[in-house]
Amino acid sequence: MNVISNMDSKDQIQDDRGSGLLFENETHTILQFCFQITNTLGHGFREKTYENALVHLLSKNNVPHQQQPRYPVIFDEVKIDEFIPDLIIYNNIIVDLKTIESITENEIGQMLNYLRVTKLKLALIINFKHARLQYRRVSL
Repeated sequence: MNVISNMDSKDQIQDDRGSGLLFENETHTILQFCFQITNTLGHGFREKTYENALVHLLSKNNVPHQQQPRYPVIFDEVKIDEFIPDLIIYNNIIVDLKTIESITENEIGQMLNYLRVTKLKLALIINFKHARLQYRRVSL
């Protein structure tokens, strides 16, 4: 498991492209959109507001995405539940948008479970609660 955390200024993100991170260019694009949303809307809205704003930017920029797709949770060969992530972007990245005090080990653990269920390798937890956008990369 890899977890990378950043809290950057409102106007820029750390450019980690070329560092060998999984889906680094795609992650950079997603984070640019999130900073654009933060700079325009600010903080204090509910999660769905930020999700819909991000979906708008993804659609406007022809970025492949699915909003709230359904994945079965299987136990002992039986579907016992389903997982519905906020977004799957580029068919490879789970994006979970939050408006919480801070991203904790609880959210990271939840993302690891979601990665296992979807069989994807990368998740982004993006927190819009405060004036400074907070995000974490979680990968298997």
